[in-house]
This record gives sequence, structure tokens and C-alpha cells, in this order.
Amino acid sequence: MAVVFKAGDLRHRMTFQSRSSGQDALGGQVLTWADAFTIWVDIQELSGHELFTAQAAQSEVTHTISARYRAEFADKKAIAAMRGTYAGRIFNLHAVLNVEERNKYVQVMASEGLNDG
Repeated sequence: MAVVFKAGDLRHRMTFQSRSSGQDALGGQVLTWADAFTIWVDIQELSGHELFTAQAAQSEVTHTISARYRAEFADKKAIAAMRGTYAGRIFNLHAVLNVEERNKYVQVMASEGLNDG
């Protein structure tokens, strides 16, 4: 069964950020977050049963983030090293699933919480 999103389903504007490093005024290394891309997504909190099932495989997963496929999602390791921000909330990204392997939609497994680098 094909997964299809209506335009109204993707109603959250999320910014995906990757870690970057720089130097502070004293020459020390500082880790910061830099915006990689911003897209429309659907953020869903997992239900009790879904949360129990997800935690069996991934200890922290609390949300699924659905989006249209982008080339950046092909690099699953890079996405797992990113975080997403929406309305002051921070989501740590754990895994990306290419729905039906059709490069049309993805579901990102995430946990909500502070990730300061």
C-alpha cells in the first residue's frame, strides 16, 4: 500500500542541523550546530504501543517525523548525526526509513530533547 501525504499533512517547518566545529577566541575547539536544510514535515508523537515497540529496537525513540524524500536522506549515517528543530523544540534524529524504497517519502525516528553538541 502506497503512503501518500496530503499537502496539509506536512504542516511543520523543521530545520535540520548538522554539527560543525570552529574555534573560540582562545583558539579552543567549539562544537556548534549549523542549518543544513529546512523542509515541511509531519511530527507525530508515538502512541503507547508504538513507543513500547520502538523502544525495544531504539531506546529513545519518541516521535516519527514524516517528509518528502530529499537526496540528503540517502546518507543515513549523516542524518543520524543531525538534529531537527521546530518551534523551539529539538529532536535528536536516530534513523531514517525510505518508505517502500521508492524515494518519495521518509520517516525519521527521533527523540525530543536537548542536544547541545
